[in-house]
Amino acid sequence: MTSLLADAALTDSLRGGLIVSCQPVPGGPFDDPASVVRFALAAQNAGARALRIEGIANVAAVAAACSLPIIGLVKRYLTNTSVRITPWVEDIAALSEAGAAIIAFDATDRPRPVPIKTLIEAVHARGRLAMADIATIIEARSADALGADIIATTMSGYTEEKPPPQGPDIDLVREAGRLGRPVFAEGRYNEPRLAAAAMRAGATAIVVGSAITRPEHITQWFSNAIAAAVLPERPVLAIDIGGSKTAVALVLGNRIIERRQISTRPADGAEEWLRLTVDVTRDWRGQYSGVVAAVTGLVRNGRWTAVNPATLPVPADFPLIPRLEELFSWPAFALNDAQAAAWGEFRFGAGRGRDLLFLTVSSGIGGGAVIGGQLLDGASGLAGHVGQIPVPASDNRYHRLEDLASGFAIAAAARTAGHDANARAVFAAMAAGETWAERIVDEAVDHLALALPGLQAVLDPQVMVIGGGVGLAPGFLARLENALSRFPTALRPSLSLASLGADAGLLGAADLLDRRRPVAFV
Repeated sequence: MTSLLADAALTDSLRGGLIVSCQPVPGGPFDDPASVVRFALAAQNAGARALRIEGIANVAAVAAACSLPIIGLVKRYLTNTSVRITPWVEDIAALSEAGAAIIAFDATDRPRPVPIKTLIEAVHARGRLAMADIATIIEARSADALGADIIATTMSGYTEEKPPPQGPDIDLVREAGRLGRPVFAEGRYNEPRLAAAAMRAGATAIVVGSAITRPEHITQWFSNAIAAAVLPERPVLAIDIGGSKTAVALVLGNRIIERRQISTRPADGAEEWLRLTVDVTRDWRGQYSGVVAAVTGLVRNGRWTAVNPATLPVPADFPLIPRLEELFSWPAFALNDAQAAAWGEFRFGAGRGRDLLFLTVSSGIGGGAVIGGQLLDGASGLAGHVGQIPVPASDNRYHRLEDLASGFAIAAAARTAGHDANARAVFAAMAAGETWAERIVDEAVDHLALALPGLQAVLDPQVMVIGGGVGLAPGFLARLENALSRFPTALRPSLSLASLGADAGLLGAADLLDRRRPVAFV
């Protein structure tokens, strides 16, 4: 009971307070125990309630010099895991002996050397409080269930192979607060107004590090801001790899400065597709300030996997972002091409500023949703992949929607009917009055129409934007609206043709990259 009362008293003493993370840049001029102690004393004198200190020697030195409670951690760079913060039970024992009252550890859902439950038990066995550094609300719930005493949003934005967002994750603070545990808001709180916003969202305390104890970072923020103000803005190199073609462009804001296109040959493989983009953009080197790729298939943790290998046979877990960074010598970002196009139409096109579901009906069928101003990607990056919806067919077998309603499906139906024609040729034949072509297009349209009311009921977008070579073909939208007329009005989506055409993915991807790049004091 005494321990429980002491634990409650400690967390209550931190409520509504500032915790200063005194963690110098590794290898920098302040990276020694004496400097860390000076940072800690300055924070204590200025009213901090607690300190977050990394390293056994630093914790021991600060504990001897300061009266504030210490959140201790150890960072290790292990070869077989991305988990760095206090990965071993031995670290917990050493931090406890050095004087840490609270022990922080990585509680993210990644391969790890020691289970989270074991770490929490080891912390409690030492009579210390266990602080779980998490990145998602699912991880927060798991840490809560396992008995963590404190939830910290430290890892939000840092567990994926892409640049973190510019601002802190205040939504995660709000969600985690509903669990009933103390929540420490941490990660990119580099302005007082952001700390205040987290408190209003329900944070117990705010942890601030770089903006107080890393002069190198603060100097770089100001330097970058000044350079951005005096130097001409440079475009982004955007790459759009689809099932039949690859487009590359220099994008500045909502403008494509220059655009090129090459064929995507499925048999060549991912390495060759990327090599060709390097070749076709070689004379652009030095002209752009970042690289972003919008690709067909699934991008998760920087790795690329085919959702439907018939569209493009991407090998499972191809290291897309690492390879882009190696080939172009720039930090890179990547996402699904239809999700990028959805964002492009939301920012600059037919759905500007409105909740939308974007469908690209082309060689395959892709999609993306923007709801409440946020691009949905889901738990695994699948959100918006409309072409993968299972639909019934006359043969009573499982089919993806894109198996029956895409450009490839239209061409396959034409071959079955005895006509060697791709989707473009089928539409031309329909325009010329060929009944066989009209029948094939109507069947594809009907399959698509069966899927849309359900999507309307689930997402309730203000508009569904239809793009892609098939979706933008003459007569396609009118036939789709006619096919939807059989459904109740409430389930009938408002349709609009995409206005950015083939450039939507390039523009959307470039804009998303610009939003993710760090700036001074966001």
